[in-house]
Amino acid sequence: MANFLKPTYTSGQVKKRDIPDGLWEKCPKCGEINYCKELDKNIRVCAKCDHHNSIGAYDRIYSFVDPESFQEMDAEMKAVDILKFTGTASYTDKLEDYRKKTGLNDAVISGKGLIEGKAVGLAVMDFSFLAASMGSVVGEKITRTIELSTRESMPVIIISASGGARMYEGMLSLMQMAKTSGALARHAQANLPYISVLTNPTTAGVMASYASLGDVIIAEPDAMIGFAGPRVIKETTHQDLPKGFQTAEFLLERGLVDLIVDRREMRDTLSKLIRCFTENMKPVER
Repeated sequence: MANFLKPTYTSGQVKKRDIPDGLWEKCPKCGEINYCKELDKNIRVCAKCDHHNSIGAYDRIYSFVDPESFQEMDAEMKAVDILKFTGTASYTDKLEDYRKKTGLNDAVISGKGLIEGKAVGLAVMDFSFLAASMGSVVGEKITRTIELSTRESMPVIIISASGGARMYEGMLSLMQMAKTSGALARHAQANLPYISVLTNPTTAGVMASYASLGDVIIAEPDAMIGFAGPRVIKETTHQDLPKGFQTAEFLLERGLVDLIVDRREMRDTLSKLIRCFTENMKPVER
């Protein structure tokens, strides 16, 4: 007679422990599982491979300006469907969807702030809003930032991340290339500096205008930078493209980019450049 009872087994599957969303994020480059709070503290740079994940415009601004120094302007400016776009989805509906998803009114945040006491004009693009495509509002906000910086004798910093011109606005979008470039020309005539920071990706009409006009052009590591995409270029030219084509590192070797700067070192780099450009500028009192 058995001294032990036979254990009973069930055919049911073991229920996995529920893990709340938003706690962990997998690095798209190395596969490392990053704790989201630690990733945010690291300005969304992977601790293992240094991959620069996408980051929102506000988080980026607060990562390098002096605390409580950023003053946003034109925050309520919104795009309208002036051309009555009749594609597969209404442009008006698409704008409203992205405003709800992102909490932004459009793809750029603009204003002014301090970097180690030095006043600067700032325009920072946010790829999460319609791939940071450049429409009338984006062009107007960037132009106003440049003009403010010219009037107040400040350096201007534009941080770009964009899929290019906004097709829903047609020629009105393409006009922003000339408008922003003209404002930068007047800024340069006033002997004031412009620092352009290129992030992943910076392409098409944005790259063909203000993004490539900086007195100093900085890029984040591994950022994709170019006009047309590699596939389009290859199909058009019927040529094999060089290894690393359209990466920040490729363009640094060929002189289009002046510096590649880790996001965690961006504040220090910007501060040094501003001091070099504005040696006699006094700190602004808030």
